[in-house]
Amino acid sequence: MWAAAGLSAGLLELPFPLAGPLPAWRSIFAWFALIPLLWALLSPACTGRPRPLRRGFLLGYLCGILWYGGNCYWVRDVMGQYGDMPLGAPTLLLVAFSLYLGLYFGLFGFALVLVRKATGSTRLALVAAPFLWVAMELAAARITSFPWDQLGYSQVDNGILNQLAPWTGVYGISFVLMAANALITDVFALPTQALSPGQPGWRLHVLLSGKVRALGMCFFGFVAGGFHASPPKPAPTATAVLVQPNLDVAGDNRWARPGQWESHIADFKRLADEQCKTYIAGIPQTGAPQGEVVCPPYATHPDLIVWPESPAPFVEADARFQQALVGIARQEQTPLVVGTLGEDFSAEEQTWHTYNSALIVGADGARVGRYDKIHLVPFGEYIPFQHLLFFAHKLTGQVSTFSRGDAHKVFRLNGHSYGVFICYEAVFADEVREFAQLGAEVLVNISDDGWYGDTSAPWQHLNMARMRAIENRRWILRDTNNGVTAVIDPYGRVRQSIPRHAVDALPANYGFRSDITFYTAHDDVFAYLCVLLSFIGIAWSARKLLRQKIAA
Repeated sequence: MWAAAGLSAGLLELPFPLAGPLPAWRSIFAWFALIPLLWALLSPACTGRPRPLRRGFLLGYLCGILWYGGNCYWVRDVMGQYGDMPLGAPTLLLVAFSLYLGLYFGLFGFALVLVRKATGSTRLALVAAPFLWVAMELAAARITSFPWDQLGYSQVDNGILNQLAPWTGVYGISFVLMAANALITDVFALPTQALSPGQPGWRLHVLLSGKVRALGMCFFGFVAGGFHASPPKPAPTATAVLVQPNLDVAGDNRWARPGQWESHIADFKRLADEQCKTYIAGIPQTGAPQGEVVCPPYATHPDLIVWPESPAPFVEADARFQQALVGIARQEQTPLVVGTLGEDFSAEEQTWHTYNSALIVGADGARVGRYDKIHLVPFGEYIPFQHLLFFAHKLTGQVSTFSRGDAHKVFRLNGHSYGVFICYEAVFADEVREFAQLGAEVLVNISDDGWYGDTSAPWQHLNMARMRAIENRRWILRDTNNGVTAVIDPYGRVRQSIPRHAVDALPANYGFRSDITFYTAHDDVFAYLCVLLSFIGIAWSARKLLRQKIAA
C-alpha cells in the first residue's frame, strides 16, 4: 500500500521534463501514473481498517512529498548555488518545500477516502476523484501560489486533448487525465462490487459496466494518442529579433571596469541587428531541423526587438542606458521591449521602490511605458512572511527585494497591442489571460532561466508558457537570458528557437490575433465549478459519516 503511493510518485515524474525536453511519447505515463495511488486509497487495506481517513491522508501525503521532491529537485540546486546557504541547508529547504506542498496530495487522499467511507461505493469515490484533483490543483495555485507542473501540462503536445485548454484552461486536461486513471483503476485494479437495485450506487454501477466502460477505454485510448495529431499552422505576419546575451548570473555584472559597459552594449546592438540567420525549427535538443531566414537585398527593419530579463545592470534612470536604447530604436527604426530595473519614489512612504520591469521604447526612441512584475518569486525576489521568517535573509544572501507591480498593461506598438509578462508569471494562467483580455494581440515573455542551470526547470517553464499560448490562442515571443528562447504559435507549437547557453539572437516570425477564447473571457470557471462540487461532496460525506458514527 505504501509502496503503491511511492510508485505513483515515481510514475508521475515521467510525463514531465527531467533534465531536458520531454519526448512526446513519455506523456502517456500521465494516463496511468495515479492508478497505484487510487488503488492504495480505495483498497480494503486502507478503507477496511481502523482510521481509514488518517491512512488516506498519509498515503496521499507520501505520494505528494516524493513527487514534489523529484519534480522540483532544482530548488536545492538553485539555493545551494546562489542562496549563500550553509552546507546542508538547501537540502533541508527542499525537504521543507516538499513537506509543505505535499499536504495538497494528502488532502486529496483524505477527501477520496471520506467519500468512499460515507457512500460505501468505490465507484462513487472514483467518479469524485477528477473533481477533487482539480480542486486540489486550484488550491495550490491560489493559496500557496505554486501551480508548477500541474497534471495537465504533461499533455502540451497532445493535439487532441489540449484543445480543451481554450475552454477550461489546463485544469480541464488534468480532469480528463484523472478521469482516465480512475476508469482504468475501476476496470483493472479494484475488485468488482456486486450491487443489486436499491443499494447505494447501483445505477452508477450499471452505467460504468460492460460496453460503457469499454467505450470509455476506447475514448481515452484515442485521446491519449493525440500527440500524433497536427494542429493548424497559422502563417506569421511580423518579425522580431529576440536577443539572448547568455550572461552569467553568478558573475560580476556591474560592468564597472573601463570600457566594459561599452563592450556589452555593443554586443547587444550587434545581436539586435541579426535578422538574417539560421535557427532551430522546433525545440532545442530534440533533433529538430534547421531553418534559415533569408533577407532581401534591400534593408529591412523588424517589427520588434526584445532584450530579456537578465543580470545586466540596466536601470531605467541610468542616462547611459537611456541613450543606448534611443540610439538602437532610431537606428533600427524598431520599438524595443527591454528587461530592466524600474524605480519610483513614493512620496507617501518617503522611500524608493525597485521593480523587476520591462521597459517599452517606441521606434522613435520615446518611452512608451513600463510593466512592473506583479507575481514575484518567493525567496528569489522577496522573502515571504518576513516577520515570521526573520532569519531567512541570513540564509539567502543573494535574494533581491523587489516591490510588486500593481497593474496588467497592454502597449500599442506599430498599430498592434502587446502584452508583456516576466519569468515566473508564465506559470499563472489566470494572470496571463488578463493581457489577452485587455486586448493584447501577441504576448511577450522575458525571462532569466540562468538560475536553473541544466536542470529540468527551464524545460518545465517552457512547457507552461506553451500552455498559455494554447489557452489564449496567442503567439508568444519568449526571450530568455540563456534559453529556451523561442517563438510559440497559438497552438503551443515551438516554431523557432536557438540553442541554450549561447550568445545568440533569434530572428522570430510571429503573428497577431484578437479573438477571445472562453478561458480568456471567463477565467477558471471550470476549476471553480470542480471546487464547488468537491465542497458539496465532502460536506455531504462528512455529515453522513458523522451520522453513521452517532447511530453506531
